[in-house]
Parts: sequence; C-alpha cells; structure tokens
Amino acid sequence: METLKEGDKAPDFTANDQNGKSVSLSDFAGKEVILYFYPKDDTPGCTAEACSFRDNYQSLQAEGFEIIGVSTDDEKSHTKFVSKYQLPFTLIADNDKKIVEAYGVWGEKSMYGKKYMGTTRKTFIIGADGRIKKIIDKVDTQNSSQQVLDLLK
Repeated sequence: METLKEGDKAPDFTANDQNGKSVSLSDFAGKEVILYFYPKDDTPGCTAEACSFRDNYQSLQAEGFEIIGVSTDDEKSHTKFVSKYQLPFTLIADNDKKIVEAYGVWGEKSMYGKKYMGTTRKTFIIGADGRIKKIIDKVDTQNSSQQVLDLLK
C-alpha cells in the first residue's frame, strides 16, 4: 500500500464508536479533523495522549477541530476508557483493522526484542476539504494537543 502524504485525500471509513454508533469520516465533511491513531486503551502513553486532547479539547474546538481517536480495541474497551478519563471525543473501534491499514499505521513493531504486529502512533490533521494537511509521525504523548496547535501557528 502506498504511504499517505500531505495533500492526499484522507481515506473515508465507517466503523462503530464507543457507543456502538456508526461513524464515518465523511460525517465530518466541511470540518477540520484531528484523526489520531494509538495502540491500546488505558496504557500509559495512550492515556497521556488522550488526556492531552481532553485537556485542550475546548481550545481545539475553538480552532474548528473535531477529534477522533482510532485503535483496534473493541467498543467495550473504548467505553471504559472514555468513562475512566472523561474523554469528550469519539473513539473508533477498528476491530477489522481496515482503518489502520488504509492509513498505513498497522505494521511490525518491536518491544524487548520481540517483534509483533500493532498500531503505530500517528496523527493526521485533515482539512475541511477532506485532504490531509499535516501528518505527525513522532507524537509527543504528553503534549499531543500542543503539537497540533503549534502546527497551526
């Protein structure tokens, strides 16, 4: 699969959110979207990243952004994660890995010398026209929302 780059049309998707509601990227047409991919609910880095977006949710919304988090965890896991950390945005359950594959964030990872397949942490900023404006490859989990705001300056 070809790697997505800035200027490309963001692949549309439809999957369930934490409430079992079907959500498509096209539902957000005409809006700026922060689409962030993360490996696993309720792990230290992923929690820090989600809480950074939560803590700056109002400033990001004031800039016209909607936030969507995507992982391969199921709806039940997302529901617990949202509830535990009062996350005010949508989390998508990508159980069949179609979205992570479409965005090129599913691949080989390594931990303690052991190789396995998983989601690479990456953030896509999608313009109101549905095109990718920016891609953050090296996400700072503690300051993920600030990284986005800094790119807008």
